[in-house]
Amino acid sequence: MADLIVEKTNHIGILKLNRPDRMNAISVEMLNNLGEALKEFDADPKVRAIILTGEGRGFCSGLDLKDTVAGKGIGAGLGAPGASHVSTRELPTVTLNRIDLPVICAINGAAAGYGFDLALGCDLRLISDRAKLVPAFAKRGIVPESGGTWYLPRLVGWARACEIGFIADDIAPARAVELGLANKVVPHEELMEEASRWASKIAANAPLAIRAMKRLFRHGLSEDFESHTHHVLMQLLVLFRSGDFKEGLEAFMAKREPNFSGR
Repeated sequence: MADLIVEKTNHIGILKLNRPDRMNAISVEMLNNLGEALKEFDADPKVRAIILTGEGRGFCSGLDLKDTVAGKGIGAGLGAPGASHVSTRELPTVTLNRIDLPVICAINGAAAGYGFDLALGCDLRLISDRAKLVPAFAKRGIVPESGGTWYLPRLVGWARACEIGFIADDIAPARAVELGLANKVVPHEELMEEASRWASKIAANAPLAIRAMKRLFRHGLSEDFESHTHHVLMQLLVLFRSGDFKEGLEAFMAKREPNFSGR
């Protein structure tokens, strides 16, 4: 059985973490497959949005510590003398931050450790009323290893990030929305339907503009305002020449729904 289920339908790419017997704990195979699938979807002009979720009761319980203890999982051997340099360039969480396709996380169950960071790396988060966020890093003697220390202060502010990280209590769905860690709480049985509805709305919009907007949002986090407005103008000049811009204007004038081609 594959550790990751990859599907594609109606311009939407769907990724399902698939180790339900281990609450979708991250294995080496799953990690590699997730990174490759994200890159393949991002390179596919027919895909306009991605949904990331988990099979079974959990979203992701973190790195598979049982495999690590057995010496065959992620991180096994990293503390050994003479360990070689480890690059972060191809980590799925880095790829997730780098790609221009919007990613919706449908948090169907507990998102703990790596799963918590993975959810934060998505652009939109819908959380089941049966799910919870589990930032238990300090209770395991580690730090958020896959983006949490970067995302949390930006999403919730310094003091809230410290509260979440230092106290390490579980976060219920309603509290996740209140903190800005999730967009919406959804009844469990309707979670994937709602995620598909959001993805379909995104896919109906101009894909070139969506990709450019996400890219500009990302760059804007580290740019001064004047530099950013310059980059926005450069992007607009490209979009003005696209068929999608022409289609958007024609659809507006004709009072009809646009049919974007992504060109």
